[in-house]
Amino acid sequence: MVVDVSVFVIVIVLVLLSGLFSGLTLGLLGLDRTELERKMKLGDKRAAKVYSVRKNGNLLLCTLLLGNVAVNSAIAIFLGGIATGIIAGIVATVLIVVFGEILPQAVISRYALAVGSNTVWIVQVFIVILFPICWPMAKGLDKMLGEEMSTVWSHNELKEIITHHRKSKGSKLDADEERILLGALSFSDKIVGDIMISRSHVSSLNINEIIDKKLISKMKKFGLSRFPVYEGKIDNIKGILFLRDLAGLPVVSSVKKVYRKTNLMVRETDKLDVLLRSFIMKRIHLASVFNKNHEFVGVVSLEDVIEEIFGREIVDETDYFRDIQKGSRARAR
Repeated sequence: MVVDVSVFVIVIVLVLLSGLFSGLTLGLLGLDRTELERKMKLGDKRAAKVYSVRKNGNLLLCTLLLGNVAVNSAIAIFLGGIATGIIAGIVATVLIVVFGEILPQAVISRYALAVGSNTVWIVQVFIVILFPICWPMAKGLDKMLGEEMSTVWSHNELKEIITHHRKSKGSKLDADEERILLGALSFSDKIVGDIMISRSHVSSLNINEIIDKKLISKMKKFGLSRFPVYEGKIDNIKGILFLRDLAGLPVVSSVKKVYRKTNLMVRETDKLDVLLRSFIMKRIHLASVFNKNHEFVGVVSLEDVIEEIFGREIVDETDYFRDIQKGSRARAR
């Protein structure tokens, strides 16, 4: 039996199309639409090409599957014309499974964006050709399943992604950037009570206290620039005394004449993101912390919040140390 060479050529073309449809079904639909949108905003031209067909997920799915089924059926028909039924079935199965499914899916799933951007024009041609059949099916799926959901990660998932990315080969994310990012994602889960300076370690001033050289020397020793001011008992915080406001004052003065009535009071159960927003809105860097019984339990500063984000203490030349070797700062206010 003389076999027309054109039949072999047609079968080869059909197998290639089968592999393309099969691989693109897995590869393109495996690309997250949200990720493509993000890449487009960053100027990725390949993502823009792929997104043009990926944005209509159900239409793309119907087109690729219908095209794949059509070419697989055509392969069986053409092979049936040049071989007996059993042989044609075996050959068709091998060709479709190996070259039309396994190999293309393995390759394209790994390089989906690159292959998809270079073959998107072929997909667009078949979308136009099969549109009368695929569009009603795609619309039916849209009605039944609704809009395709965007990928949204939780805080813990984002932290795991950052850690995994930093450890991956070729990552430009260093350990310091990882620590800051993880700190920024974690600090909103913590409360003021986790980072505040307890009442027993707070350096505060009575509103009627006299400011003299001895008091100023004591204040400078702590290396702090702000001191809570109370009246009567420490639970009655009235404001803050700024060390810089003492410059140019007479040798002897009183706290009452110098302190500022600006005072931010927060609860020890407040979240750190709420605290940070309060610091920014009030334009103040020190807050008095109270418990549910309205008792003064400590103070917290903007620096404490920033340290929580950065994941390490920020030490300057004025800080007072307990242990120089460990570099631990005395948390006295």
